[in-house]
Amino acid sequence: MNEQTDTLSAVNNGAAAAAILSAGIGSIALALFSIAADKSTFLKSLFSIYKPTGALSGVATAAIIVWLATWILLAICWRNKNLSLVRINFVAFVLLGLSLLLTFPPVGDLF
Repeated sequence: MNEQTDTLSAVNNGAAAAAILSAGIGSIALALFSIAADKSTFLKSLFSIYKPTGALSGVATAAIIVWLATWILLAICWRNKNLSLVRINFVAFVLLGLSLLLTFPPVGDLF
């Protein structure tokens, strides 16, 4: 049983941590890009990839690019590491909560 415990503690969780944190970063990027596109006519036109949807098409595309790039970079950096998932989960959920709050119209309209 002691040998099994040692094996479990030796498992690297860097790839999982990268996936979790990148999801939080991607969600906050979506919220910030959305607010920026609402406030700037230049960014609104820049984010308008598909005219019927307006800036939403570019905002979502840019957020997906941020999410994927962050996931790839963190996965490469953390692939052989065993990280504290408690901290990473906390940061990811804080970012997710902030992104939900910022996309709520009364809050997003404050900026």
